[in-house]
Amino acid sequence: MSPEEIFTHLDANGQAHMVDVSDRDISTRTASASGKVLLSHTVVAMLRDGSVPKGDVLATARLAGIMGAKRTPDLIPLAHPIALHSVSVELQVIDAGVTIEANVRTADRTGVEMEALTAVAISALTIVDMVKSIDPGAAITDIRIDSKDGGRNGAWKRT
Repeated sequence: MSPEEIFTHLDANGQAHMVDVSDRDISTRTASASGKVLLSHTVVAMLRDGSVPKGDVLATARLAGIMGAKRTPDLIPLAHPIALHSVSVELQVIDAGVTIEANVRTADRTGVEMEALTAVAISALTIVDMVKSIDPGAAITDIRIDSKDGGRNGAWKRT
């Protein structure tokens, strides 16, 4: 197998390039990603009772994640601009902080894994931004793809 077959974003000279997907079939493609923001007990209590001074952290983070998914090709240099047909971001307060799950769907020529990851990352960054004055130790962790489906590689699920 040649390097360009293994690393599709490198050409024969080892230069980064955007993969040509124009010959691929349009198909439904989905991806799910998740992550966590670890927070102090004080911030968790404030999230639960809605007393964070900057406002509704979860609603703001949800919208930021959706917006982030839509802006992925502006942030990731070799990501293709694709039409997103659905983006959902679910946030749940847990004792250790907040869990984030993003689900993205399209009917296009390339997958939406990067969009799902971006949704989670931007949601997490928004949470940190909104609580950093109360909890400067807030930590983003475990951002990962959990599943994807569609395209020539078919379905994949983290086990």
